[in-house]
Amino acid sequence: MDKIVVYNIEKDKLLEYLKQNSYFIKDLNRHPENYENFKKIIKEKYNLRLTDKVSNVINDIELVSSIISTLN
Repeated sequence: MDKIVVYNIEKDKLLEYLKQNSYFIKDLNRHPENYENFKKIIKEKYNLRLTDKVSNVINDIELVSSIISTLN
């Protein structure tokens, strides 16, 4: 695999996801230009996008709010 791709995977903290989805290793070895596509797929699959994080925070706030209202 290209050193640049390996560096980007480590920098973006996607190495663990690459291990879990090892079929991407072959694809990235053959076509390093597919890194952005790999990154996009992993972020969608594991809910790592900013919109997913915001949604999770909103859900947590709603949960806390409902618990507080139940206690009152």
